[in-house]
Amino acid sequence: MLTLIHSPHSRSTRIIALLKELDALDRVEVRPVEIQRQGQDHPFAGDARNPHPEGKVPVLMHDGVEIWESPAIIQYLTDLFPERGIGAPIGSRERGRYLSWLSWYGDVIEPVLLLATIGVEHPFLTATFRGVAEMEARLGKALEHAPYLLGDRYSAADLLLHTPFVWFSESMPANPAIQDWVRRCSERPSSQFAAEYDEALLAQA
Repeated sequence: MLTLIHSPHSRSTRIIALLKELDALDRVEVRPVEIQRQGQDHPFAGDARNPHPEGKVPVLMHDGVEIWESPAIIQYLTDLFPERGIGAPIGSRERGRYLSWLSWYGDVIEPVLLLATIGVEHPFLTATFRGVAEMEARLGKALEHAPYLLGDRYSAADLLLHTPFVWFSESMPANPAIQDWVRRCSERPSSQFAAEYDEALLAQA
């Protein structure tokens, strides 16, 4: 049995979009939970329905086994449902590049954008993660001659990596190739579906 621990309008929303892309939403129980929100003005006591040790989302549970962190969940689900072709199966020539982009999201994009947002700079941080300019140059080079990170086809790597630029519009790079890529990804029916799904959950609360 598959269960997704989900909170509307959070990082787990992209997993709803992924399940829509995989045509697998009807095979997953979605369990809504409360999470700590930025700017929340009252203490958060946690949610007993959430098995994540830090009270975060997403968490995927498969027959009692917990998988956490978006890149891991995305890899797990695209391997579990390969027929939709938005992952890169073992043995595929694209597998290494696909996994590299998924890892690069957590290793570079999130920390670089977070540090830039709060205005923290230090040579050690730059040496480890590089900076916004280097991150944008890497993305721009990948998208200079192709519409998606793996080339001509959309993948779950695009689904993951474009999301922070949608959430934080002020972080949108000036590079037209990146802007066009973010638009292409965010206009997919799965992205629209996930937003509507969250609104329906909130209306039921």
